[in-house]
Amino acid sequence: MSLHTTIKEEVKKAMLAKDALRTSVMRSISAAFTNELVAKGHKPQEELADNDALAVIKRLVKQRKDSIEQFTKGGRQDLADEEQAELKILETLLPPQLPREEIEKVARAKKAELAISDKAKIGMLIGAIAKELKGQADGAEIKSVVESLF
Repeated sequence: MSLHTTIKEEVKKAMLAKDALRTSVMRSISAAFTNELVAKGHKPQEELADNDALAVIKRLVKQRKDSIEQFTKGGRQDLADEEQAELKILETLLPPQLPREEIEKVARAKKAELAISDKAKIGMLIGAIAKELKGQADGAEIKSVVESLF
């Protein structure tokens, strides 16, 4: 079953369970899927491919993280806690992320393969690692690991 269909089913399950938070999050994901379809020139009732659906969910996760940071800076812990609860639900839909040690192994191997020895080509290395890991690791985490190698 595709991710798009899974989300539609999750909306129904959350509504039946009377879980307001989960219902809200699943509906927002469904709306984001529809917006993505329309933005790509498709009909709203069509189904989004899994890789596009994952990209939308990752975007929503990033938005929640940014919101949490802003609310915390602004002294609005109540809103930050709400966003944190939504973030936990969204993260359950993402594929498992690689631990830092695994990212470091890939980074060391890629650094040796590309023969990169100076910081000037750090962007090229980060891009190559991100392409190889294809969503199994957060970009910020990859950047952090690569910077620790120099």
